[in-house]
Amino acid sequence: MRHVADIPHSQVKITLLAWNGKYLLKLEQGPLEQTYKVAELDLTGVAAPDVEIRQLLDDEFLAAAVARFQLMRDDLRAAFARHDLR
Repeated sequence: MRHVADIPHSQVKITLLAWNGKYLLKLEQGPLEQTYKVAELDLTGVAAPDVEIRQLLDDEFLAAAVARFQLMRDDLRAAFARHDLR
């Protein structure tokens, strides 16, 4: 796996990796992680691959990802509560 870039964002750590014909967009917030795989063949080739991948990270995508982190956190807390683990 090759590290391509760290992409700055105020709420999420974003890492772009390349592996096995795919780009992996890894978003992290605290102990939670979301990974999106984009096949190299899905890119148009008009711009450099990392430029095209960064275009996917628009405000709408990132706002949805941040909201999803909250849902993930809620799901995990609920699971802990159901089993009296915290």
